[in-house]
Amino acid sequence: MTIQLKRAYDAPADNDGYRVLVDRLWPRGIAKDEARIDEWIKEAAPSDDLRKALHSEALGWGEFRQRYLAELKEQRETLRPLAERSQQYKVTLVFSSKDETHNNAVVLKDYLAMLTG
Repeated sequence: MTIQLKRAYDAPADNDGYRVLVDRLWPRGIAKDEARIDEWIKEAAPSDDLRKALHSEALGWGEFRQRYLAELKEQRETLRPLAERSQQYKVTLVFSSKDETHNNAVVLKDYLAMLTG
């Protein structure tokens, strides 16, 4: 499995492979043609309520992770092709968050690994 994570505000690179935006909202200030996004999977993003709760710190990281994993299980069939793609090709999950450690892409990467493992 080859999945890497990258902020939407970092320049696309030739070695990114298949670039997938995993946020519900398009990143501010980024032109669609410059982002070089191959696929935008809005269903892979946390619900608005969950996203807002994390950003307002109403939820801690552990609680967010647990609830988001539950949401991802509802999207299992939508996400399975992406997990399978990552078995043969490099996939880059693109996200907007400033926090590179505590964001939905980190959890999604782990979930995709569970789907194929």
